[in-house]
Amino acid sequence: MSIGGFLFLSYLIVSYLAAAIISMSIILENRDPARTVTWLLIFILLPGIGLVIYAVFGRNIRKRKLFKTQKLASNIKEEKLFENLKEIEELVELEKESIKKNKLLNESECEYTKKRVISLLLNTGMFPFTTNNNIDVYIDGNQKFDNLIKDIKKAKDHIHLEYFIIKDSNIGRKIKDLLIEKSKDGVKIRILYDDVGCWRFWFHRKFFNEMKQHGIDIMPFLPAKFPVIGGKLNYRNHRKIVVIDGKIGYTGGINIGDEYLGKNEKFGYWRDTHIRIEGTSVYMLQMIFLIDWYYTTREIIIVKEYFPKMDYCGDSMVQVVASGPDSDWEAIHYAYFSAICQAKKNIYIETPYFIPDESILRALKSAALSGVDVRIIFPKIADHKMVNSASYSYFDDILRSGGRVYLYTKGFIHSKIVIIDDKIASTGSANMDLRSFMLNFEINAFIYDKDVVKIMTDDFFEDLKYSEEIKDTDFKSRNIIKKIKESIARLFSPIL
Repeated sequence: MSIGGFLFLSYLIVSYLAAAIISMSIILENRDPARTVTWLLIFILLPGIGLVIYAVFGRNIRKRKLFKTQKLASNIKEEKLFENLKEIEELVELEKESIKKNKLLNESECEYTKKRVISLLLNTGMFPFTTNNNIDVYIDGNQKFDNLIKDIKKAKDHIHLEYFIIKDSNIGRKIKDLLIEKSKDGVKIRILYDDVGCWRFWFHRKFFNEMKQHGIDIMPFLPAKFPVIGGKLNYRNHRKIVVIDGKIGYTGGINIGDEYLGKNEKFGYWRDTHIRIEGTSVYMLQMIFLIDWYYTTREIIIVKEYFPKMDYCGDSMVQVVASGPDSDWEAIHYAYFSAICQAKKNIYIETPYFIPDESILRALKSAALSGVDVRIIFPKIADHKMVNSASYSYFDDILRSGGRVYLYTKGFIHSKIVIIDDKIASTGSANMDLRSFMLNFEINAFIYDKDVVKIMTDDFFEDLKYSEEIKDTDFKSRNIIKKIKESIARLFSPIL
């Protein structure tokens, strides 16, 4: 045997031995079987390389308690500066008891699904629902940024921003200049950004440095360091949060970049959903931001000044929910599953990526087979080809069970909404995919106000006017090469 052959054989033996040891560790963690099988397949097909991929993307830091958010919360309590957390804990316990005794929601059929979802979210984390809220729904970046800029101009005390992506773009520079102006006026500004989502700033720091020079605090969430030894690279902060003076909040699917204003030639019009909240639910947006800030900086700023007294704003009932590898339960994932299982009339979904786990997929198929009107709007233009191919492989299941799938043609649809029986609507940063359910730090608002739900339902049907329905017969007749690509992509979907 040649020296090259001997070295290659040695490489294979060492790679497969290491893969066998890691495989046993994965199996003993009792992960989702689909994810486990995917990793075993990668180890077999990509000896050595698969181990590197696993080191970067596969380590289960939820199990390893890397983030230890509960411990962080305990540390803050010991400093006696987390008074508002105690108040929220007491509110959650009071709401749990009220739900049990039917004081807040009656036992009528139309309220039953709301009660189940509200209770689930109360039990999976400190996610109280509030009723003193006014909600505005925006359908694209133009509406969102026009109003956000107006609110920033009116800020008097503080502005907190948290985004997955912030680009040095026309809109980015406009917001940057405005924030610098407000900082000069004495408004305290803090910005959190995801280090991977904003990878461009690894090389071009001028955009952020200019704001830092004017007293604006800017920090990267989970900085990506190489060589990657901690397994953090795969766990990204996908949240979009703005809080102004503790009274106005924004969340949804829109990052900061010109493409969200429809200025990208490839995508054209960018359809998205974002909401503006004025009212008590802003406290939860504030709390989530401040916890993320503390985790990033170890700076404790969770004090009453950031939770001002709220006047009457409106009657919308909202539950702001966060999920991620720092929590014991996949709250958004569980809430979607619970709501879908209980749907009696309709399930409307808009998502740019559709990679459900087996539980969500089976719930959707069961609903469709039971006569529930299941409709999914998905972009015709792909921004991530492998994810797009994997999504198409799941559409076959939806169509065969009687669900309907539409491809949005007006531009690119990045909207992330779920509407159940015209009674519950959810929107935020979470996509209908495994990454959002299990890996990313996400935030969604579950809305129980019939008027707001109707607005979002009307928007959904407006989007249908610009969508092509995928017919089951046409879908089955697509060429064999496309089917093979979709099937291969689906094999890897648990780690996309």
